[in-house]
Amino acid sequence: MGKFYVTTAIDYVNDTIHIGHAFQKVIADVLARYYRIRLGENNVFFLTGTDEYGQKAEKAAKKAGISPKNFVDKIAVSDQKEQNSLNISYNRFIRTTDPDHVKTVQEIWRKIDKSGDIYLGEYKGIYCEGCEAYYSKRDLANGRCPFHPALEIKQITEENYFFKWSKYRDFLVKHIESHPKFIIPRSRKSEMLEFAKRIEDIPVSRTNFKWGISVPNNPEQIIYVWFDALTNYVSGIGFLKDRQKFGKFWPADAHILGKDNARWHALLWPAMLKSAGIKLPKTILINGFLNSNGRKISKSAGNIIRPSDWVAKFGTDAVRYYLLRYTAITEDSDISEEKLKIAYNADLAKGLGNLVSRVLTLSQKNKVKLLKNKTFALEIKKTGQELNQLISNFKLNEALEKIWRLVALGNKYIDKKKPWALKPESKEFKEIIGSLLFLISNIGILLSSFLPETSEKISRQLKNRKISVLFPQLK
Repeated sequence: MGKFYVTTAIDYVNDTIHIGHAFQKVIADVLARYYRIRLGENNVFFLTGTDEYGQKAEKAAKKAGISPKNFVDKIAVSDQKEQNSLNISYNRFIRTTDPDHVKTVQEIWRKIDKSGDIYLGEYKGIYCEGCEAYYSKRDLANGRCPFHPALEIKQITEENYFFKWSKYRDFLVKHIESHPKFIIPRSRKSEMLEFAKRIEDIPVSRTNFKWGISVPNNPEQIIYVWFDALTNYVSGIGFLKDRQKFGKFWPADAHILGKDNARWHALLWPAMLKSAGIKLPKTILINGFLNSNGRKISKSAGNIIRPSDWVAKFGTDAVRYYLLRYTAITEDSDISEEKLKIAYNADLAKGLGNLVSRVLTLSQKNKVKLLKNKTFALEIKKTGQELNQLISNFKLNEALEKIWRLVALGNKYIDKKKPWALKPESKEFKEIIGSLLFLISNIGILLSSFLPETSEKISRQLKNRKISVLFPQLK
């Protein structure tokens, strides 16, 4: 029957997630729901969570005047609340402070060490506290990290353990070139290949803070936050705790992450796995950033949008629809509340909501039964096939466009046939409304992965013929 394992990046706990982080979770949720329908509930696993160790969390906790553990507990709860507001159906919300994760990180370290790929040395170089990442001067833009230009780059000197990343340079280049779907989109693949060709060994432990996982047999050294965080993808499905489940779901079918995390997932993580003797993931799907009025959404820019704020105004499925329909996963997209309102009124209220309301209102006149319409059936079958192809290639915006083609077909059909002008007991009236009920039923089914609450409402209204407005018009 097959399986599907999808992950998102785990979010750092210096602050509660915003809409840009949530975008990634909605993408993963659609994929998980779609494959649960195709493969069965028990054959799909969806992992998300929080990245809780590291110097940034330690500093943020100190600033808040509480212990690191209390600080990360608070953020983890608020992150889950934000995800839950968007009806994200994760199987596990992993926290890197979870005991099984901590043990797995140390076990992966031991495996890599046993491979001869960890050694003690001195690091002198530059470090971005925002990324918690080591960089070379050529990685910088105007002497600053391209992802955190407001932060000053640190010059550090430490005795650390190093990972022989350079040992896997040729392996990574060959793997990327020979696996066309390993890195999506293609532009990121080219970028990662350039990085791969100049990989150098990297420090994988720190000594200037304490909030982290200790290096086995050397508690004075703390495991580098990326070496820790990346391991969640195997600890989350029971690498140590449940080998049967791990064997069932690994390798991951899709790691979904932002472009600022691409290098670590596409190059460091595969090298770690190769060193530890574990299979590589199938696809690294790199999503673009969400901008608001042309500016990247970020705390430093002061334009944070919390998912729950938009959900409170527009509803869960309206926010999901807007994020999925009016963005392309692998490209940067510009969003705003005003654009959401326009999409809501045009597509949801006047489009889908209007169609369902009109048809169900007319169907009550003579308790019309659903009637399979051959023309509609062909269009529905065609759309289902297109969805399979588009979702497999992570083109969720195009998949929703295909479903809305059916919505438009229904509205055009009812306007052309004008059933309200016919007698409710007539055969023609029953055929028109019965055909439209058939179409709406299938639209609801096709929407189940994208807009699960709306899909359920359509099914319920078709069953009991009690009409409630799906998307009230916004003023």
